[in-house]
Amino acid sequence: MSRTALRVCLLLLAALGRAGSEHDQDQEHGDEDVPHSSEKGPGHSHWSYEDREHWGVGYPDCAGTMQSPINIDTAKTIFSPQLRPIQLSGYSLPASEKLKLRNNGHTVLLELPETLAITGGYAQQYRAVQLHLHWGSPSGPGSEHTVNGHRFAAEIHVVHYNTKYDSVTEAMVYPDGLAVLGAFLEVGPRENPYYQEILQHLHKIQTEGKEVLVPGFNIAGLLPANMKFYFHYNGSLTTPPCYQTVKWTVFNQTMQLSHSQMSTLVMNLRNDDGKPLQNNYRLVQDLHRRQVLASFQTTLLSPKQTPSGSDASEAAEGHSGSSFHAGDVLAVLFGVLFAVTALAFLLYIYKHRSQNTRMDSPTKSKVIYTAASTENTA
Repeated sequence: MSRTALRVCLLLLAALGRAGSEHDQDQEHGDEDVPHSSEKGPGHSHWSYEDREHWGVGYPDCAGTMQSPINIDTAKTIFSPQLRPIQLSGYSLPASEKLKLRNNGHTVLLELPETLAITGGYAQQYRAVQLHLHWGSPSGPGSEHTVNGHRFAAEIHVVHYNTKYDSVTEAMVYPDGLAVLGAFLEVGPRENPYYQEILQHLHKIQTEGKEVLVPGFNIAGLLPANMKFYFHYNGSLTTPPCYQTVKWTVFNQTMQLSHSQMSTLVMNLRNDDGKPLQNNYRLVQDLHRRQVLASFQTTLLSPKQTPSGSDASEAAEGHSGSSFHAGDVLAVLFGVLFAVTALAFLLYIYKHRSQNTRMDSPTKSKVIYTAASTENTA
């Protein structure tokens, strides 16, 4: 091999080594969507929501065609009866188990033990890693996903990774690697006891990098009680590095927080620049011909009916009621039609029996009634 060829090979190997190192750092310090150290190191990510339109420059996947969040147009969703209710396991934690709550400069993040898992609704099992929130400001809402163009006050994401992989860092680069459960938050009449388990500690972690240990509680209480109704699509992490490896579940029902609780979430934290941590949501991305599936019929839902509000008893626990679906309407219509048809038939029989009785006399032979053939007019 000539000296020139040898020099070229060495330069290529060095370039590949640097690329691999940068890729590893992106995996380790990707932000709230995956766990990472709160200490700033050589690979610390300095992206910000103010510069979100330019994320694709430093993180190529952020400019991909399977990005999240999206606007869910209920008129264009596809009803899929194959979508089964989401089932969770191990989500109720004892108070003796301490969980790390952290302000990472982009959001408030609660680390979760891997004993929490999604055991139903997906083809494979997914272990929990962490949950975090997205919100707006006193002047506007801040959910990431929208429904029929409607943005909700806030949104929770619970991040899981596929158990076929050894860790979330390994899983996050594979198409089936991650599963995120998302739910919308809105202001309601009562305090939500489950969210209070997080919100009551925010004053302790106001600045970036601060963390505190909080007692375990029923994490499932942060999500809708009814997990039958949801939207499903393939997308990405909503923050850099924006890997397009997330199977999204966005629940139809909203969770409710009191006005005071929502203010606590919006007003308490500061970002890594020392400014109020607000409007930490990404704008909706193009679908690029992706399909959004729904586990229920959505044709009769309006923007503010999806997700639906809660009744008084459910609001006390932070859960909301289900929407009135197209299937229910059809059932009522068929019931009414059946009742009308049955009544008409009985009146018809009664009328002809009366006529036959009047015609049945000694001077006349009995008339035998023969039903006329019917035509299928369907």
